[in-house]
Amino acid sequence: MKTNLTFLAFFIAASAAAGAQVVPEATGPGLPVAGKLDYDVRYSEASEIGGSLGGQQRAFLDGDAGYANDSKRLPFSMRYGGGYGWTFAGPPEAGGVFQHLSLTQGFEKRSWNLMASDSVMYSFETPTTGFSGVAGSGEPIGGSGSTTPTDQTVLALNTRTFDNFTTVMAGDRLDHATTLNIGGSAGQLHYIDNDGQDTDMLMADAGITRRLDAHNSMGGQYSYSRISFPGTGSTSSASTQQDSFMQIDTARLTYSHRWNRRLMGSVSAGPEWVSSANAAVIPSSTNVAASASISDSFRVGTASLNYNRGVQGGSGYLLGAETDVVSANFSRKLGRKANVGATAAYMRTAGLNGNGVTNAKYGGVQASRQLGRDFNVFASYTAVAQSSSSTLSTGAFIGVTNVISFGIGYSPRGIHLKH
Repeated sequence: MKTNLTFLAFFIAASAAAGAQVVPEATGPGLPVAGKLDYDVRYSEASEIGGSLGGQQRAFLDGDAGYANDSKRLPFSMRYGGGYGWTFAGPPEAGGVFQHLSLTQGFEKRSWNLMASDSVMYSFETPTTGFSGVAGSGEPIGGSGSTTPTDQTVLALNTRTFDNFTTVMAGDRLDHATTLNIGGSAGQLHYIDNDGQDTDMLMADAGITRRLDAHNSMGGQYSYSRISFPGTGSTSSASTQQDSFMQIDTARLTYSHRWNRRLMGSVSAGPEWVSSANAAVIPSSTNVAASASISDSFRVGTASLNYNRGVQGGSGYLLGAETDVVSANFSRKLGRKANVGATAAYMRTAGLNGNGVTNAKYGGVQASRQLGRDFNVFASYTAVAQSSSSTLSTGAFIGVTNVISFGIGYSPRGIHLKH
C-alpha cells in the first residue's frame, strides 16, 4: 500500500502545533455563548478486497468538529465531518471530497419549545459507517451519534450524491402529562452525475403524547408526505413536463417505556395509504408503517437496536418503494485507553410497482487505542453486500466488498468556552 510519509508527518506536526496553541478554557471577549468545542483529525489507508472492487486502494485525510452551547433557552449544536480520499488503485470516482454538516437550533420557553435542524451531506458513496458514512476513513462507529442512519436503502459506490434534509418542530405542553407536537420537513436527494433518479420530499405531521406514569407514555400521530421525481412524468398541453409524484398519508399509535435512567424503548404502528397521479407508474396501495427501538447507555458504553418499516422515495433507483430497515450499534471502552465500536444494518427495498426487491447489508467494527494524551491509532473492517431482482441503473452497487483500514489520529481535549 502506497504511503506518503512526508505529507503525513507534516500533517500531524501541524495539527499538534495548532492544538498546543489552544487554551482549554477561553474567557476573552467576542465569544457569544459558553459551550464546548472539540475536534479531531485523522489519516488512514484502506484496501478493498474480494468481490467486484478487489484491489482498490485509497488514503483518507479527514476530521470532525463539534460544538454545543450551554444555553438552556437557546440550545444550539453543530457537528461537521468530512475530508478527502485519494485513489491509488481503482477508478478515480472512488475518491474525492466527502462532507456532512448537521446544525440544530432550539428555543425553549416555559410550556413550549421550537426546534429547527438541517443535515446536508455530499459523498461519492452511500453512507454506511461513521458520521460521514465513508467506510475506512477512521471515523468512530457504533457510539451514540457517531453513526447516522442513511435514507438511501439502495447502496451505491463510486456515485456522487447530494443529500439535504431540513426539519422544523414545535411542542406545547398542554398540562403536566400531555404534549402537542407539530412539524414539517423538506428533503432533496440529487445524483450529481445523473446515474440515479433525483428525489424531492415535503412532509407535515401532528401528534399528541400522554405520559401515563413515570415509566410509560402513549401517543398518536398523523403525517402527510409528498415525494416527487424531477424529470419524469407526462407532458401537458402547454408542453411543460409534469413530474411524477406520490402522496403518503400515515396514522400511527406509539407506546414508550423507560425501565430506568439508561434503558428505554418504544414501538409504533399504523396504516399507510399511498396514492399518485399516475397509477400505472406508482400504483395506489395500503400498507403498514411500523417502528421499534431500544437503547441502553451503560457505564462503559452504549448499545441500540432499531427497526423501521414504511414507504419512501426509492433511494434514487425506484419510483417509490416499501422498505424494512434493521440497524444496530454498539460501543464499549476497554480499560482506560482502548475503545471498540460496531455497527450493522439490513435493508430490504421493494418497488411499489412490482419492480423486484433489493437486499442490502453492511457491517463494520473499529478498534482504537490511545497513544499519549492526544494521539491514537485505529484499525477497522467493513463489509458491504447487495443483491437485487429489480431493474436498477448502473449507479447501484451489486456484489460484495470488504474494506480494511489502518490509521492514526490526533484528538485533543475539548475546549470549554466561557462568556
